[in-house]
Amino acid sequence: MNDKIFQAVLSANQDNNIKFVDLRILLTQLGFNERIKGDHFIYKKQGLSERINIQPNGKSAKAYQVRQIRSVIQKYNLGGGEND
Repeated sequence: MNDKIFQAVLSANQDNNIKFVDLRILLTQLGFNERIKGDHFIYKKQGLSERINIQPNGKSAKAYQVRQIRSVIQKYNLGGGEND
């Protein structure tokens, strides 16, 4: 897993500076399945009720969507090795 991006998402200090492509890579590395419908990138993971829906903002991710992803990571302790 890309620890640099993972830590940037968890830090809450760089929400406006996360590249969209890096966020997509992080989600797939965390075990989410990606489905693309237009400019909507939809992620689901078996065992989680949440569905993540993100759209690019140019080359960057939208800050509020980074916050939503951080919330899901923390809620399910993703990236810690146990539930991934």
